[in-house]
Amino acid sequence: MSRISTEGWLASVRRVESPNWDARPDGLVPDMVVIHSISLPPGQFGGDGVERLFTNCCDPAVHACFEDLQHARLSAHFFVRRTGEVIQFVSCNARAWHAGVSRWQGRERCNDFSIGIELEGGDAWPYEAAQYANLDKLLKAIRARYPIRHLVGHCHIAPDRKTDPGPYFDWSRYPDAAPA
Repeated sequence: MSRISTEGWLASVRRVESPNWDARPDGLVPDMVVIHSISLPPGQFGGDGVERLFTNCCDPAVHACFEDLQHARLSAHFFVRRTGEVIQFVSCNARAWHAGVSRWQGRERCNDFSIGIELEGGDAWPYEAAQYANLDKLLKAIRARYPIRHLVGHCHIAPDRKTDPGPYFDWSRYPDAAPA
């Protein structure tokens, strides 16, 4: 995997630009990575549901799950498919809208200072070896460009409302991560 450019883009991955982002607060650079999980439609892998969600193209005629999501404005910086393919939606220099109401070590609004990575999956499925392999490469590229001090799950920053990346995520691969 190549390096992240000064503009915040990883050249070696497919880019699908999301309109769902804004500027980080002045002076803030990302120092945390948040791991999430997602599948759209729920429990289905390999389709374009996540791309639809992050590009505001959720059509309830495609699947009923999009009824509640058609007006949602969400994004993450990266999405790692079960095949290992990595897609980037938002520059790492910008604030993606992935964490929602969140808090880590006394700091609110984790979107302000984090990079969000969505893994294709959910609480009921183990992740694939290809996902871990490319997540490892992605984390290495992010750490080479940004002063990352924290690796957490969505479950760590919003424990009252989120469980992802779920019980099958192998936190033991990441000894510097938040406690599982």
